[in-house]
Amino acid sequence: MIKMILFDIDGTLVNKHAHALDSTKKAIIAAQQQGIICGVATGRGPIHLTEQIDALNLDVFVTYNGQLVYTKDATLHAQAFSKETLERIVDFADAGHRQMMFGGRTRMEGSSLMKFGQNSRAKRLARFIPKWFPISFAKNFLVKFRPGKKECRYHELNILDEEIYQCVLLSPVEEKDYLEQQLPDCTLTRSNPYVVDIIPQGGSKLRGIKKCMAHFQLSLNEVMVFGDNWNDIEMLEGAGIGVAMGNAPAGVKAVADYVTDSNEEHGIFRALVHYDILKENVDEN
Repeated sequence: MIKMILFDIDGTLVNKHAHALDSTKKAIIAAQQQGIICGVATGRGPIHLTEQIDALNLDVFVTYNGQLVYTKDATLHAQAFSKETLERIVDFADAGHRQMMFGGRTRMEGSSLMKFGQNSRAKRLARFIPKWFPISFAKNFLVKFRPGKKECRYHELNILDEEIYQCVLLSPVEEKDYLEQQLPDCTLTRSNPYVVDIIPQGGSKLRGIKKCMAHFQLSLNEVMVFGDNWNDIEMLEGAGIGVAMGNAPAGVKAVADYVTDSNEEHGIFRALVHYDILKENVDEN
């Protein structure tokens, strides 16, 4: 019997306009009315999370790819970088003049370019980039673009005096082996071809989910998860039921127990109907 449902955010819980479908909202309310705990398992941090999940009234939050887990009332798990590892990451970023953000409990600081990319205006502009726009150009930009040294003095950031749970680096997929050599005490995970999330070694969404389970006294067989990208694979494989969205890559779909429709086509609602979790009086319209 499913007692907890956790959703990835981008490409899963919300559509391309960053809104949850009405069918998704109704499905979550219906599940909660049955006593099912609902929450997110995301690579995002807690900053502005309420707006990012369309103000849904959720119960638990697995953030920073499992490194910071909390409810509305308590912190369940907080695994920050060690000082030594964080120092190594900052040295790497400063020496290479890399575009990087550092995620703390209440804010993210670092690259001004990346901070701009996170705001709503930049995201609206991104929708107008044509599908034929060459990916190779973007990859070359990520590898070759380096700002002046003054813009990348990350050692001077005040946020580094706080606990840092995740770093986000502009980097193409081709740099995977190189980054693993440079940052051996870290786990690298990504949800798109352009940005890699760097977290403490051994961290994952599944590990964060297990902290939720311990708090709520649940087993993995009682947990259902929804995801659409590569950083969701471990939790899709590990949970009692792993549901891949219809918009997920083939490799992600391959590890799921069930593949539903896309995040634009009532995928969450239809999967919950498939597993007989929803009441009959809830419709997708």
